[in-house]
Amino acid sequence: MSNLPLYLAYLGTAVALIAAFTTIYLMITPYSEITLIRQGNSAAAVSLGGTIIGFAIALHSAAANSVSLMDMALWGAVGLASQVVVFLLVCVKLPGFRGGIEGDKIGYGITLASLSIAMGIVNAGSLTY
Repeated sequence: MSNLPLYLAYLGTAVALIAAFTTIYLMITPYSEITLIRQGNSAAAVSLGGTIIGFAIALHSAAANSVSLMDMALWGAVGLASQVVVFLLVCVKLPGFRGGIEGDKIGYGITLASLSIAMGIVNAGSLTY
């Protein structure tokens, strides 16, 4: 139990980073995932969920391999940036991506989710030293 304060600090930092990531991600997407999800849009739910999972995978590795909370937070920021890059690349490489998500074409959501999770796994592996 002596490590409980450190555990709580890392957990709190991770939760704050996930909240910050989700907020930033929701701000940069050209559609409102929350509104679409509330309307039952599966493509939006899958893409958002996969993106958050991808970020959390990288964040897990950052927490497990960091030497301090600041170190974890900095590597978390790198994970955040890489997830944003994945989103931007998908938007560029998949014409009509916005319409695909808004039109609830699940293939678009699965593609973004899969690439986001893959990036999270690659980030996690890269953070392991």
